Amino acid sequence: MRRPTEIEDLLRLHAPQVLGALVRRYGHFDAAEDAVQEALLAAVRQWPTRGVPDNPRDWLIKVASRRLTDALRSEEARRAREERPAALTPPDAYISTDPAPHEDDTLTLLFLCCHSDLTSPARIALTLRAVGGLTTAEIARAYLVPEATMAQRITRAKQTVQSVRFGRPDNWVDRLPAVLHTLYLIFNEGYTATSGASLQRRDLAAEAIRLTRAVHRLLPDDGEVAGLLALMLLTDARRDARTGPHGELIPLDEQDRDRWDRAAIEEGVALVTHALAQSRAGPYRLRAAIAAVHDEAPSPERTDWREILGLYDVLVRLVPGPVERLNRAVAVAMVHGPEAGLAELDGLEAELSAGHRLDAVRGHLLERAGRPEAARVAYEAAAARTLSLPERRYLRTRAARIRR
Repeated sequence: MRRPTEIEDLLRLHAPQVLGALVRRYGHFDAAEDAVQEALLAAVRQWPTRGVPDNPRDWLIKVASRRLTDALRSEEARRAREERPAALTPPDAYISTDPAPHEDDTLTLLFLCCHSDLTSPARIALTLRAVGGLTTAEIARAYLVPEATMAQRITRAKQTVQSVRFGRPDNWVDRLPAVLHTLYLIFNEGYTATSGASLQRRDLAAEAIRLTRAVHRLLPDDGEVAGLLALMLLTDARRDARTGPHGELIPLDEQDRDRWDRAAIEEGVALVTHALAQSRAGPYRLRAAIAAVHDEAPSPERTDWREILGLYDVLVRLVPGPVERLNRAVAVAMVHGPEAGLAELDGLEAELSAGHRLDAVRGHLLERAGRPEAARVAYEAAAARTLSLPERRYLRTRAARIRR
């Protein structure tokens, strides 16, 4: 007999597949989600004593389909409407003979949650709720907003996508960038939280990696999907070395590289190497290649900054955004000196004035350039702008060291 934790893992795996199957067949996102939750509760009650079915996914689909068709029939009767064909479809008729129907279902649901009419925060919230299986309360805590606010955001997102239907994966090409961007944002928030007492929210980072693995498994020949997965693995490989015993931030050049996850690095390097050889590199592949150079360096001093700068040169031509240009400025400083890097920061104030990163980078480069008082001012300005307590403490510590 399976342990309760094994059953929970099984339900977590199949829940988005079942929801995707129901939404694809019936629509009615809200009602389908309620039906899936009822099926999951039935499984929690029955499987520990009766045993897990041979095909857990089909069992859940049958139960959820019956609950959904019952609910739809009841609603139709109450409103005295003509019954819809979907509501009359026998649940058994839905079970597909496709050798892996759940793969399309998972991807369908993920693409549905990243609908182009949704804002980026709404896409993230709906993805974590429907595909990731997080509760509304968990998502609200992760993004430090009231649960009621998050519930409203998710409800509005569901209403937007309520009537959307999808075809096969070859019709989803236009939606793929939104899916990858959403997963990228979820991972970034998990790896470096924008606010709060903790530097990292590992559950979000792990969920982003899990979902990106699913997309890569379904679209193995897409270089940007592979690049995004590689980027996540190569970045997340450093997570254990990023904080000290009291949660304090440890910058990249001071981290104990023996604590980096070598298995994740090897997998990420293999992914990005293969992806770069497939076709013209895209933004995620280039970011992954940069991360690979960092991860493969045995020490900070032996990091190949010239290769990193060359990769950033290509990246900023593809994505000339302020964050990319800010990161490139660091590479310029490491290759050509801090004054050259500082010159690259000119013109970024207007685009990055709301955040703390520009002042943090400026402080670092000013300190390297031997201009301590200007560096202290920049560090303190950055500390005043960040909502992340570990980053604020780190920046204030750097400023305090300069005073001494």
